[in-house]
Amino acid sequence: MINRQLLAPKSIVVVGASNDITKPGGKILKNLLEHEFQGELRAFNQNSTDIQGISTYNILDDLPETDLAILAIPAKSCIEIIEFLAIKKNVRAFIVISGGFSETGPSGKLLEERMTSVINQTGGCLIGPNCIGVLTPEYAGVFTTPIPHLRSDGCDFVSGSGATAVFIIESAIPKGVHFSRVISVGNSVQIGIEEVMEYWDLHAEEESQMRVKLLYIESINNPDKFLHHARSLVNKGFRLAAIKAGSSSAGSRAASSHTGAMASSDSAVEALFRKAGIVRCYGREELTTVAGILMTKKLEGKNMAIITHAGGPAVMLTDALEAGGLTIPQLSDSLAKNSLKSKLFAGSSVENPIDFLATGTAEQLGEIIDACENDFKEIDGMAVIFGSPGLTSVKDVYKVLDFKMKSCKKPIFPILPSVLNVKKDLAYFLSHGNINFPDEVLLGRALTRVYRTPAPSDENIMLEGVDVPRIRRIIESCETGQLPPEKIHALFSAASIPFVNEIVTNTSDEALKAAREIGYPVVMKVVGPIHKTDVGGVSLNIRSEESVRLEFNRMMDIDGTTAVLIAEQAEGTELFLGAKYEPKFGHVILCGIGGIFVEVLRDFTSGLAPLTFDEAISMIRNLKAYPIIKGLRGKPGVNREKFAEIIVRLSSMLRFATEIKEMDINPLIGKGDKIVAVDARITIEK
Repeated sequence: MINRQLLAPKSIVVVGASNDITKPGGKILKNLLEHEFQGELRAFNQNSTDIQGISTYNILDDLPETDLAILAIPAKSCIEIIEFLAIKKNVRAFIVISGGFSETGPSGKLLEERMTSVINQTGGCLIGPNCIGVLTPEYAGVFTTPIPHLRSDGCDFVSGSGATAVFIIESAIPKGVHFSRVISVGNSVQIGIEEVMEYWDLHAEEESQMRVKLLYIESINNPDKFLHHARSLVNKGFRLAAIKAGSSSAGSRAASSHTGAMASSDSAVEALFRKAGIVRCYGREELTTVAGILMTKKLEGKNMAIITHAGGPAVMLTDALEAGGLTIPQLSDSLAKNSLKSKLFAGSSVENPIDFLATGTAEQLGEIIDACENDFKEIDGMAVIFGSPGLTSVKDVYKVLDFKMKSCKKPIFPILPSVLNVKKDLAYFLSHGNINFPDEVLLGRALTRVYRTPAPSDENIMLEGVDVPRIRRIIESCETGQLPPEKIHALFSAASIPFVNEIVTNTSDEALKAAREIGYPVVMKVVGPIHKTDVGGVSLNIRSEESVRLEFNRMMDIDGTTAVLIAEQAEGTELFLGAKYEPKFGHVILCGIGGIFVEVLRDFTSGLAPLTFDEAISMIRNLKAYPIIKGLRGKPGVNREKFAEIIVRLSSMLRFATEIKEMDINPLIGKGDKIVAVDARITIEK
């Protein structure tokens, strides 16, 4: 567990300290000195007596008791020293910079386990190994640069990669994004991403100034713990943004269904982040741009005003914002527009974007911002584009912008692209604690990503209509492999998922009897082959006994067929539901428009079981084909609330049936309030 000795130590010893600042031990000591650590700073090196002018020890016995030890020595030497420091010198926090542990193989993993065991036994905490260290306002315990200016109201940042943490810091500093703490967890043998989030959550009251939390994640070892603390943090008013790298693989297990082909570990990550209310980013520049947005006043609606003195960037920003769901509305107050236009130079436009020309002044910018703040009620936020060709200073404009950003209730997002032409003026603007978004398209995309990130979902599981004991009995009675139709029907019945009336038949006489019982027209499908359509194993609109007998005989000759299923024929819109079990995460649920083109069109959305009703509605609404579900060109639509209920019940069933590894319901047929599963495939592994 993260402790005071790690975050705010009163004394630090650098083990492996050096006068050579090209070595990690030397650079760490230099960073600690230059950034004025206020406690007792000590160096340990068996072969040196005077290191960078601080108290240097050659014998561990001589070292006073110390809060934090930072180790930059070979891996094989760490165990003995950590053991001595933890037991004899009451060191309760360790940062192990050294590599050579589990990332190198079994012998390194053994060293790692021994080291962790000693620290756990003495109640200490361990960051690393194989990391760059830790930055807090109290000390700069890293061997890298740059060291950002740390502020109590800056971002908290945890990274699974040390090098990537450095690159993200380098991306953030020019934008004016500030940090409070940076923790590089390395191999995460004791403290990983989840443990840092747990600390943030449990200490939320004292963390209150650090409203923005950034994460660079290479692995999520405990998704349930991750989700619990992330959701709790967002519900407490914190704002989280994260990159999850390395999630593009579709997995190593061969897929035998539409769902298996489409779902991946990335679908699970996407669903997990959405469930937690985390803004997902895909690169360093996007993450630091989102961080800047989260550190700015919150955009409470979707209507943006673009204020510019250059047409091109305004057009590109408009495209980026509208592509992501934000709007650039026309300004409706004619009196306010005329009043504003009278204060601008001739040729200025007071439509939206508001263009006050390349000759526009600081005073005019202030007038435009005031009008958007007070007169144009439809506006929720402003983006201000103002650069310079380098002819004159624009400091007066940036002064106005600084003042308005602090005094206006509506958020203002400054786009100041002239990072070289007016470098000094931009430095002045950033020195007042402001953020700059130098690329309008990157801002537009990031802003829409923030806007479209939903609030965290509820933690409760909907069990109405879901008979969990019956579901467990059915699953326990099944063997590994594809479930037969009768088992699928039983499961769906236990979860209150409607299914068409159907009967499995083994002879043509049984098929005729079943068709009479169900009522014409009927559908006939082979039992056995996985992809029925591919082998000609589905016949629709069968209306006579002669056709039933002919189709039965034809289907029984199809390779792999064991029986023929007779089912009622449903009419309406074809929908698709699927699920795939992802290790650690649980079931990823997919929904979309069904039929034979589901894999080709790839119009589907994902969620992580168990789902809430609001999550299911969001999945449906985010489909490109949502207009078809609502009803299009006179054709009846599908009751989305009924569809959402089925999605939720399915997710609740799967939460208690982890043996189900893949499931397809394709299609469900929906028409108005009636939605029924027509065909389903379930694979289980015991």
